[in-house]
Order: sequence, then C-alpha cells, then structure tokens
Amino acid sequence: MSRTADQCLAELQALLPPGQALPRELEAVFTRLLAALADENARLYDRAAALIGESDPRYTLELLADWERVLGLPDPCSGDDQTIQERRGSVVAKLLYEGGLSRQFFIDLAAALGYGIEIVEYSPFVCGISQCGVDQLNPAEMRFVWRARLSEPRTTYFRCGESELGTDPLLKIDRADDLECLFKRRKPAHTTVFVDYTGA
Repeated sequence: MSRTADQCLAELQALLPPGQALPRELEAVFTRLLAALADENARLYDRAAALIGESDPRYTLELLADWERVLGLPDPCSGDDQTIQERRGSVVAKLLYEGGLSRQFFIDLAAALGYGIEIVEYSPFVCGISQCGVDQLNPAEMRFVWRARLSEPRTTYFRCGESELGTDPLLKIDRADDLECLFKRRKPAHTTVFVDYTGA
C-alpha cells in the first residue's frame, strides 16, 4: 500500500489533462509544485500503511493507549510497571477471553500471561474410601480449595522490534501478582485458590 514520492508524482501527472499548459518535465515549475504535493501524498500513504499495522494489537505501538482505553485496561489485575510487550499481551488476552470454569481454562489463562502452572485439587478425607498414610487428612471444606503451582517464574526479555529502548529492562522477573488477581476474579465464587511458588 505504501508508495514513493515518485510514484505519487506519476499518479498526479496522469490526472492532468494533455497539453502544453501543464508541462511534465522534471525541471518545470508546475512539476516541482506537484512534486511537493507528491511528497505529502507519499507520507499519507505511509501513515495509512502504518495504521493497518497498528490495527493488530499484537504489534501496535502508537495505538496501544487507545486499545487499552477501549478494553478498560489497565484493570486492577494489571501492574503499573508493565512493559510494552506485557501491555500488548494484556490487550490480546482481553480480546481473546471467553471465560470458563474448567481446569484447562485456568491453565490456558495462565499460559496467556506467560506462566506454566499445574492445578492441584483437594478432596476431604472420607472414612471407608480414603486410606490412612496415603491420603491427606483434609476437612470437608477442602473440596472447595484448589492450588495453582507455578512451574517457573515469568520472565520478560527485551526484544528488538517489540520492546522500547530506554524504557523496558533487558530482563524482568515477576511475582505472579497479575495471575493471582485474575484467578481470584475469575474463580468460581464458592472456591478458594492459592498460588504456590515452590516450583518456581
């Protein structure tokens, strides 16, 4: 979609009526006037091509603030010191969010934020079914408790073309505050969730 100034000049000259009143020679005054207009047209074509790229939230930079405004970001679960990559990831995650209550939904939600997790669900100790020395001695309320064990901490590396020089660090290692917040907001209301960092 992008065009050079020479292409734009040729387009403008093609629109002119034939005749000697409007010369097409490069050194003619009228051609130099058209060349100035062609430079601006080429700049507009470049900006239009950039707008198409900005319409994809995975690669946006200039329109990132607009994407966040439209989606209500940053929400309470987003940190204040997010990198450009993390902000883009939040936008994409919000656009792709469908919801759910399954284990796989929460595993996929964590993966979208850059975390690998394992979900552990508990069950109460039941006489006649549970075995002493094998099963944990849990009360009946434990059936409403689950734990998300992180396999590794989330790391965000500086990436050329995605990160911003002078703003984003070369490596960022985070506590999973955003994951904890999202899980607490999206978990079933009758359950309790704990995030376990022992594997990280």
